[in-house]
Amino acid sequence: MPPQDYLDETIKELRKLKDLADKAVVQTNEENFFATLDPESNSIAVIVKHMAGNMQSRWTDFLTSDGEKPDRNRDGEFVIEVRDSREGLLKRWEIGWRCLFEAITPLKPGDLDRTVQIRGKPHSVLQAINRQLSHYAYHVGQIVFLAKHFAGTGWQSLSVPRRKT
Repeated sequence: MPPQDYLDETIKELRKLKDLADKAVVQTNEENFFATLDPESNSIAVIVKHMAGNMQSRWTDFLTSDGEKPDRNRDGEFVIEVRDSREGLLKRWEIGWRCLFEAITPLKPGDLDRTVQIRGKPHSVLQAINRQLSHYAYHVGQIVFLAKHFAGTGWQSLSVPRRKT
């Protein structure tokens, strides 16, 4: 695959992931947005908070600074605080995605071989993108699973519904 095609396809897949998560989140009410399946599980709210924090850290100054920013509080992303409202978390979610797309959209094929740092370790831009793409797909799958679980029979399919092929 030519490098520009890879970049275009990656952006397209990232947009699809965001759309999938957004459509799942819309199907959750306030209570279920913050609900967990058990004490060791993450809620949709926690996943949203974590992904937003990750995106802001990884994609801010993507080509010129370590993807793990010193002011990031990763552990805090897994704790819902009193001030964490659905509205506020979804605002951070949008900021994170905007940061991602503003960093990745202007990349050119020649950038794919450049080296960036993530947690002090070198990665090619291609490796860094793939790392984040799989990370976000993992968490979007969790969001969809939880939203579908909580919606029950009221779930509106995000793809081809069962028995409709």
